[in-house]
Amino acid sequence: MGTSDEEIDRLLGTLTPRARALLLSGATTWRTRAEPAVGLRELVMSDGPAGVRGEAWDERNTSVLLPSASALAATWDEALVERLGGLLAAEARRKGVDVLLAPTLNLHRSPLGGRHFECLSEDPELTGRIGAALVRGVQAHGVAATAKHYVANDSETDRLTVDVRVGERALREVYLAPFEAAVAAGVRLVMAGYNAVNGTTMTANALLTDPLKSEWGFDGVVVSDWGAVRGTADTARAGLDLAMPGPDGPWGEALARAVADGDVPEAAVDDKARRLLRLAAWLDALGSLSGGPAYGAEGFPGRGSACGAGGFPGRGSACGAEGFPSGGPAYSAGPVAPGPSRTRDVRALARRAVAAGTVLLANRGVLPLDPGRLGTVAVIGAHAARTRTQGGGSAGVFPQDEVSVLDGIRAALRGRARVVHVPGPRPDGPAPPLDQDTCADPRSGLPGVLLRMLDADGRELYAERRRGGRVLEPRLVPGAHTVEVRARLSPRTGGSWTLGVAGFGRMSLTLDGRTLLDGDFPPRTDDPAVVHVNPPAQYATADLAVGRGTLLVARRELAPGTGRATVVVAAPPAPDVTASLTEAARTAGAADAAVVVVGTTEHGESEGYDRSSLALGATQDTLVRAVAAANPRTVAVVNCGGPVELPWREEAGAVLLAWFPGQEGGDGLADVLFGRAEPGGRLPTTWPAVLGDAPVTRTRPDGGRLDYDEGLHLGYRGWLRHHRSPAYWFGHGLGYTTWTYEALTVPPVTRAGDDLTVRVRVRNTGAREGREVVQVYLARPGSALDRPARWLAGYAAVRARPGETVTATVRVPARSLCHWSVAEHAWRTEAGPCRVLAGRSAGDLPLVADLEVVHAPPA
Repeated sequence: MGTSDEEIDRLLGTLTPRARALLLSGATTWRTRAEPAVGLRELVMSDGPAGVRGEAWDERNTSVLLPSASALAATWDEALVERLGGLLAAEARRKGVDVLLAPTLNLHRSPLGGRHFECLSEDPELTGRIGAALVRGVQAHGVAATAKHYVANDSETDRLTVDVRVGERALREVYLAPFEAAVAAGVRLVMAGYNAVNGTTMTANALLTDPLKSEWGFDGVVVSDWGAVRGTADTARAGLDLAMPGPDGPWGEALARAVADGDVPEAAVDDKARRLLRLAAWLDALGSLSGGPAYGAEGFPGRGSACGAGGFPGRGSACGAEGFPSGGPAYSAGPVAPGPSRTRDVRALARRAVAAGTVLLANRGVLPLDPGRLGTVAVIGAHAARTRTQGGGSAGVFPQDEVSVLDGIRAALRGRARVVHVPGPRPDGPAPPLDQDTCADPRSGLPGVLLRMLDADGRELYAERRRGGRVLEPRLVPGAHTVEVRARLSPRTGGSWTLGVAGFGRMSLTLDGRTLLDGDFPPRTDDPAVVHVNPPAQYATADLAVGRGTLLVARRELAPGTGRATVVVAAPPAPDVTASLTEAARTAGAADAAVVVVGTTEHGESEGYDRSSLALGATQDTLVRAVAAANPRTVAVVNCGGPVELPWREEAGAVLLAWFPGQEGGDGLADVLFGRAEPGGRLPTTWPAVLGDAPVTRTRPDGGRLDYDEGLHLGYRGWLRHHRSPAYWFGHGLGYTTWTYEALTVPPVTRAGDDLTVRVRVRNTGAREGREVVQVYLARPGSALDRPARWLAGYAAVRARPGETVTATVRVPARSLCHWSVAEHAWRTEAGPCRVLAGRSAGDLPLVADLEVVHAPPA
């Protein structure tokens, strides 16, 4: 990390213009190029932010899985998020990763956004503060963080081509603000998104230079989103520094030729290469080769192997998932050795994060449950046993273990109370991939599936046992033509099963030699998240008998542009809805308390798709109502990453928002349910009662354009502007005690350009120690400018014992009083009256004080 800019310039001077240009494209899907002439090794990148997957999509290469980003923002706890960033950095180093592609700083503009779970909040202040904390935590341990997706990449529909039209003021005050906070925190990379802004694709947009590099002084690397670079000269003349992935793409030799022909200034390429070397120096990836191998199959100590399981077809390594070369063993019956087992401290921190982000939306005296007074607890719902721990898309990881809500409750009540689980009706959604509980490898007889790679004549090139039917990166070997997945099914439920295979191109599905499906299914999109991570499935039905083993074989041919992801799915016959509801209600009614868990499915919240509805579906809504009617001590647990409609919210005894809680979700939620921990979460996004109430909903472009007509007024600002009341305001969240807001102290006058200190006195009026997130908002009544009715300006958390009074000191940065002047293209502060409001949420602000904003006298 000690290499000076002068030394970097000296090293640059030893490279030819062509060599400098070639540095700026990836070497593989996840690696940058090495350059032995200057001692530069490859830099390894990996997706985030809930975990560090590494270079391979392989379920045997497990990762620590934290709660979703929306859950981290719900903590309103920067110190905790920094610690979690440190945990991610440790994971990155364990997996040989230099650059973590996180945090995601796009905003929850519309509740329909499909990727909200990976983003933080609807508010630029909260997003900026939590995002900066994650950056600090990751980078404190020598791993580079990446602020993405710059900028206004806030929805998924047509995300590769959408042209977002947004006004200059909203762009500066709202959408760019979290990225500015990340740059101020020292973030090392910024990722340019797929979308266009105001007519120009982001990889060629002037915003990469101004304000990012000029005004903000960002001296790191601007990397493209994967496959977002579509041209050579336009993107190279802009502020983009690194085109990923490699080795193919619009830069590489084409960029070298453009420099030689004068189409791209040599100085522009020099600046990009200088930034890349500066990053490498910070990562200790730049130096003399004499001290040991700077790159190669062994890599640096602690930085992992150069062998990877692949990535996009033809772009991966010749090494396989086990690190064997393509001429390795013809068959492997077992998984590779797992990485180091997670320590008790890691699991405890992940568990603590669950409780810290869990939001208690409503409580009618039901929570916390007292284990000493419980004889029987009914746990209801499919999501209770298969809790959804993460969202769908490129940020996915493979946790070694996942604690479901049912597992957590059973562990918490073991030896104390009886736990009865009833799955209830099956939620709407696609059939799940085969897993070890539902099938066996027909060759070894062990749980899992048999993956085979075949040549054009059907000869086996290699085979291995995999743990389940979701195989996103089957290892490529010379002559590979067809991916085949075989599984021996032993159904526990008889009847008409739904069977399917997901992927693109020529695919077939047979059962005991009988063809169920055979056809050509070309891609309808080139979105990499769909092609390589979450392809659609083709389905067939077949009657299966209990206890009779059947052989299911799925095949898909490999072809350019179709990826190689192959997912084999199976679902038993759906139980009778009426009978399932009756059983759930009867079980709940006979219990001392009931916990019913409902949530979204992978195709409901995933990268690559926006939602069309916020409804959980009639079946799940009816389930909650039936359980709540049968037992007034019903806790409804909501398992999702973004807003959903809760039409039964007034009927349940308590409503608990679990988000996608990560691997320790069940234990962390049990801590909250039984009072070992207080629910610490506050909503980072306003939740509508019904979608139609939300002031901003549109995510679908019109003629390729998506107009941000609401300007500054997204999220709670839009609700206030339209005088509407949501189900739950931004900032809302209950704990296990009560608070009274007693006094607000502000200075009578504040000077433009100065930070403001606000003090809020609160009293714990309940019977238990607790934590309160004190929120401060500003308003400018009588302003000559278009302004939100109020906006979050700062917050601070306090703790107090029963009856204790404490004072929260909230720093309001000077920027919170500024606005962006479109006429002057600069930040300005309007003099005049300012109102300060303090309270528990954007809709609950009992304390109000006024002050005067004045300009400093001229020197």
